[in-house]
Amino acid sequence: MKNFALVSSLLLGTVSLIADRPASEPVRLERSVKRTDHLAGPVGSVSIVIDKSDYELTVYDEKGWYATYPVVFGNNSLEDKKMEGDKNTPEGKFKIVSKRVHEKWCRFLALDYPTQESYEKFKQRKERGQIPANARIGGSIGIHGVWPHEDFVIDRFKNWTLGCISMKNSEVTELYGYTGPGTTVTIRK
Repeated sequence: MKNFALVSSLLLGTVSLIADRPASEPVRLERSVKRTDHLAGPVGSVSIVIDKSDYELTVYDEKGWYATYPVVFGNNSLEDKKMEGDKNTPEGKFKIVSKRVHEKWCRFLALDYPTQESYEKFKQRKERGQIPANARIGGSIGIHGVWPHEDFVIDRFKNWTLGCISMKNSEVTELYGYTGPGTTVTIRK
């Protein structure tokens, strides 16, 4: 009965928070949510879907949905990356190509940006005059943590990166533990 009362109070609190927000503001996940058997870890291979408009990174395993984490990006516009220096996070299908402990941002999971699809979009934008003829495509995009003791930027949905995806340090450490090179990452708006 205690659990029912706790769940009911949490649900009612969530409903009132959602009802009090402006209709134009998306509902954003403020903390990670995991499948009930999450202590066992993901089953088999995993894939990642990053939804920029919802500020979420969702992990799927062979059983289906595994976990969802709050994330932030580069620009508030959430536009697709057009060129080096625009601070936009690229959209498309990528793979983790390497990972390492990072001296500033806890962990870094490097993505294979730019892909062939990225080069095609870049070339088309140049041809249409949407970006300067001398623009470069950029690189070094990945999933990483935040500066030590600065998880609050994730809690506040403060976009701060140069185009990467940023997570709380404890959560990027968790993700780092069960992903590796070859893990697919889909980024969409």
